[in-house]
Order: sequence, then structure tokens, then C-alpha cells
Amino acid sequence: MTPAAALRWFARLPVSGKVGLIFVVFWSLVALAGPLFAPYSVGAFVDQDVFSSFSDRFLLGSDYLGRDVLSRLLYAARYTVGLGAGAALLACVTGTSLALTAAVGKPWLDELLSRFMDTFISIPSKILALVMVAAFGSSLGLLLLIAGITYIPGNYRIARALAVNLNQMDFVQVARARGERTTYIALSEILPNMIHPLLADFGLRFVFIVLLLSALSFLGLGVQPPAADLGSLVRENISGVADGAPALLMPALAIATLTVGVNLLIDAISSSPRRK
Repeated sequence: MTPAAALRWFARLPVSGKVGLIFVVFWSLVALAGPLFAPYSVGAFVDQDVFSSFSDRFLLGSDYLGRDVLSRLLYAARYTVGLGAGAALLACVTGTSLALTAAVGKPWLDELLSRFMDTFISIPSKILALVMVAAFGSSLGLLLLIAGITYIPGNYRIARALAVNLNQMDFVQVARARGERTTYIALSEILPNMIHPLLADFGLRFVFIVLLLSALSFLGLGVQPPAADLGSLVRENISGVADGAPALLMPALAIATLTVGVNLLIDAISSSPRRK
């Protein structure tokens, strides 16, 4: 997409979509480059007081151990956004691959995969994640894998519904009559026509996973010290809730703006008319 086309696309977005895009771009940049601009080391004890308020030295105050909240927030965003995006990508790629296999494969394979996913999705996501964390631990790699696996069934159901409908279309029947291979039909005929709704689903999975990881971190089962994600920052500073400490409010606000921003952008993209 050229810069001119990107500007035209941005201009066509509703106000809510533009606000969502600004939030998404902001937190993406923070995740990529935030630690480079952190004024202090992530674990440095730089304030003799705890739960300090906003000041020239500590723009977002200090936490329950006297560490700079801004520095910890810039580092924590990398874990939240990185793990969320990676797990959402894992869930969507795996779920969509299985859905395409079910749609163009043998009926018994479709039935087997669909019944398995129906059983899997009946387990509440947080309960499933808690069981898996308790069984396998909570290292960064395992957290990404656990969050991704948890949301594969949801993506599978949406992708399969799209793929089954497209598989009955005339252009797919023509490709099949030409003797095209099943893999070609799935990847070249069906998948390109699923991209728009799948991108919207990817955004929703990302929001769900961010909230799931934040909940796990709040329970002490997510990203482990000395590293921290946004949910960990909320949990470790919960004792400052009575004083309205910035150390508690800022990470909570960060989670809110990230998830709301993604939702606003998804709604705007999903409701915008497609150009022929």
C-alpha cells in the first residue's frame, strides 16, 4: 500500500476507527522501542518513597518498591503486546489451517475435527489456561503456547463456517472441475476470500489473549519476576488502590487503551465498505 493509498484509507475511517488506530500504533511502537526510552533500568530502586505521585523526576510516579513506573511500563508493554500478538497468530494460523483441511477434506475428517473442537471449546478459557499453567509452568514460551492453544477452537469455528460456505461457490466448483489439487483450492481459491473476516477475528483473539494473560499475571501465574507484563504491574501494586497510586492506575489504563483501541479499529474495519 502506497502512502497516498494509506492516507485515503485512514481518511475513510470513522472517528472511532481513527482513535483505535492511534492507540494500536502507539502501543505497537511502545512494544518495539519503549525500553530504549526508559529513563531507568526496569528493576532499579530509584525512589526512597513508595507510591510517589507524578513528578518531574518520575513522570508516572514510583511503585511499591520505589521503582520508576514509566520504565517498568515501557518494558511491560513489550511482553503484553508481544505475547498477545504471538499467541493470537498461533491460534489463528492453526485454527484456520485445520478449518481449511476440514472444509475441503473427507466428511469423516470434518466430523472428527469439528467434534473435537466442540469438546475443546466447552471448557472455559481461563479454567483451561489455569490447568495448563499449573501442569506445565509459566515460562514465556509456555505462556504463548498455552494462550494460543486456548483460543484455537474459537478461530476454527469461524474459519470453518467461512470455508464451508466458500467451498460451495461456483468459482471453487470450476477450479475443482479443472482438476486443481485440493491444496491449491484451499490456499488460492478459498483462503483469499476469508482474509477480511479472519483479520477481524485475529484482532478479537488478540484482545481476548491480552485479557487472559493479564488475568493470569494478576493471579501470579503469568510473566514471572523480574520480568513483568501489564497485568503483573497491576497485581504487584494492588496495595496502592486506597491511595489511587499512579503505579496501579497507569498499567490498568494501558490495558484498557490497548484493548479498547483494538476493538474500535476492528469495528471500523469490519463495518467499512469494501472497494470493488
